[in-house]
Order: sequence, then C-alpha cells, then structure tokens
Amino acid sequence: MRTVVVTDPPRADAADAETLGGFGVATVHEALGRVGYLGPQFRPAWAGARIGGTAVTVLCWPGDNLMIHVAVEQCRPGDVLVVATASPSSDGLFGELFATALAHRGVRGVVLGSGVRDVAELRGMGFPAWSTAVSAQGSVKATAGAVNVPVVLGGQRICPGDVMVADDDGVMVVPRADVPRALTASRARAEKEEATREAFRRGELGLDRYGLRGKLPAFGIEYVSHADEHAEEAGER
Repeated sequence: MRTVVVTDPPRADAADAETLGGFGVATVHEALGRVGYLGPQFRPAWAGARIGGTAVTVLCWPGDNLMIHVAVEQCRPGDVLVVATASPSSDGLFGELFATALAHRGVRGVVLGSGVRDVAELRGMGFPAWSTAVSAQGSVKATAGAVNVPVVLGGQRICPGDVMVADDDGVMVVPRADVPRALTASRARAEKEEATREAFRRGELGLDRYGLRGKLPAFGIEYVSHADEHAEEAGER
C-alpha cells in the first residue's frame, strides 16, 4: 500500500451531488441502469437520513483509524467521508467525536466498510452514517494508510470526487464523469414515476400501465373461475 495523502482532488459539483441525493438511491440506481449500488450490507446507523455528496476516500488498516484523523483536514463542505479497510474489519472506527469534527467542516455524512459506534449520539446530532457493522470495539492509531486514492466498497470502485448517494435503501456511487447523465436520467425517471403514481391513484393497474397483461400467457398464467376450479377438483375425486 502506498501511504499518501492527495490534496484537493477534483470533485463533482456540490449542488449536483445534493440534487442526486434528493432523488434517492433507488431512483438514481434505476436511472443509471442499476449500477453503482454498494449492496445491502451497508445500512444507516439511524433511519431517515438522505444525502448526496462528494467522496473523500480513506484507506485504513483494520482496527486502525489513524487515517481518518488525517482525512478530516482534507474535507470541505458538501463532502462525504468514505472509509475502506485493507482487509475485512467490523471494528468501530468512527463515532461521535469524529462526527463532531466533520460536522464543523460541513461534511454531509460518512460511509464505512467497517463498524460505527456511538449510534445514539450520531442520531441525536443528526449526523448521517452508513456502515457494514455497529460495534463498540475501539481502534488504535498506529499504521499509515492513504487519503483520496481509489478504494473499493461493496464491489464498487470509488474515486475521490465521485458522488455518494445514501438513504434508508443503502448507498451507491456515481462516478464524477457520469454526474450529468445521472441528473438527466434521474429527473426523467422521477417524472415518469410521478405520472405512474397519479395513474395508480386513479385506479389504473400496473398490469395495464406496464403492458404486462398481454404477456401473461407467455408465462403460462391462466385465469380460471373459482367455480370451475372446484368443479375440476370434484371431478378428480
């Protein structure tokens, strides 16, 4: 591992990141063709948070949060701290004190491929956090890692300056170069969903709106009346 801190990498526009966060993970994920999702193992420390922000990436050794301390200095308003470890770790590398320092710098939240702790305090201060574990297990500050280098979480490559979108459905990454396309596609999908929502409120069925009714025979689905079904059963006896 190269021990390096890359300062001031290019970032996606903070306002664009916030807009994507407003659409939410499910909408952006679908709009982009179902790519970028980190998987169901990344869960929010508390329910109801929704963010979109630019990634400041951190690579730590398991059980060691030295590089998170180093990374705080590199964060600016609109960022999301993204922490990976060099090998699997569930230790609580992040808690309320880190959140206090990051909140002061305008950071929108944190995504951890490890554990988080001080959940009640994070919820009380309204600081969003997503992680793969909740653990009171503490950490040391003994081994150098890296800040603002590409990392991998949930099988997704995350580069500094990419957009992280996170809510109750999980976390996804939008590569910086894909942000304009993501904005256009997400707006279109949100408008389409609103039209469908209104149709459902009027009583339209998904079978008809999505053109599924004519496809049912190809799936081998038959419609039979209750009376015919029971007559057939009686005849078999």
